[in-house]
Amino acid sequence: MTHARTLPDASALRERLAARAAELGFARIGITHVDLADDEQRLRDWLAAGRHGTMGYMARHGTRRSRPAELLPGTLRVISARMDYWPGEARAAAEVLGDGSLAYVSRYALGRDYHRLMRKALQQLADYLAQIARPHGHRVFVDSAPVLEKALARNAGLGWIGKHTNLIARDAGSYFFLGEIYTDLELPLDEPASAHCGSCTACMPACPTGAIVAPWQLDARRCISYLTIELQGPIPVEWRAAIGNRVYGCDDCQLVCPWNRHARAAAHPDFKVRHGLDAPSLAGLFNWSGAQFAARMSGSAILRIGYERWLRNLAVALGNAATSEAVVAALETRRDDPLPLVREHVRWALGRHGRL
Repeated sequence: MTHARTLPDASALRERLAARAAELGFARIGITHVDLADDEQRLRDWLAAGRHGTMGYMARHGTRRSRPAELLPGTLRVISARMDYWPGEARAAAEVLGDGSLAYVSRYALGRDYHRLMRKALQQLADYLAQIARPHGHRVFVDSAPVLEKALARNAGLGWIGKHTNLIARDAGSYFFLGEIYTDLELPLDEPASAHCGSCTACMPACPTGAIVAPWQLDARRCISYLTIELQGPIPVEWRAAIGNRVYGCDDCQLVCPWNRHARAAAHPDFKVRHGLDAPSLAGLFNWSGAQFAARMSGSAILRIGYERWLRNLAVALGNAATSEAVVAALETRRDDPLPLVREHVRWALGRHGRL
């Protein structure tokens, strides 16, 4: 990276950068320093308690996650960017969660995968910064490296970290993606966001598995998003019933957050619902072949869990559905599935319907 340099007309540059970010689809950007000492200690405590479960990558990179200049030497500032994803046209989440014959997919995953879209937009923003300032050492990130994105976004003024550990913005709730540009340009800093959860604890009892064990403390091992996305092996039996019909991720803590009355519908067409995933039939999804899964989930964040875990999750949801001919018939088609992980969850589900 290049050496630190003081920029002329920094405030005007900041305004031009924000305007370009808006053109690229970002709802807001903010700029922060790289000091994350307090957050580093909280991360260490979380890891020491084993609350990251099987996500070894959370510990693998040491202090590079909390010290941006160790990840990218020379980094002086981080530009944090927010992009709204809430699919306004999707069927109401409460309706889907209330119908056990349907599959609930976390609202962020109903459209195309956001990683490539945001990474391209961030790179365009970084290139624009080089044009209006000067060439700079930089790197863009969208879940692609060890980055404490929520802490950086808070320090950049984009929102505060709520008691459910998600970032909340007063003007937009929490349904948005985050991305970062690490740069060696000494850009003007934004003020950190103040917290506005107050005495509200709505998110905590709303968690089906009690994963929010205390305000601002999440035990990922109990989180449905972890269980259905990150966990590669069997889902612990003690959490299967609580998963309900959630087959990819969970939004419950956000659905009850009063700040999400301000949530903004996504403007980008990539975040619109694809393949009817806002309210699909569990039995219908369970009938997909591996080729159908690969074709229909191409370009989707769901593709990363693979067909085996997709079937595992669906089997659990079918086990939680009301007993019916359609549900039992769907499960029977995979009673002797060649994939051991699928077979074990199917047999558990059939047992729930008294069919073992």
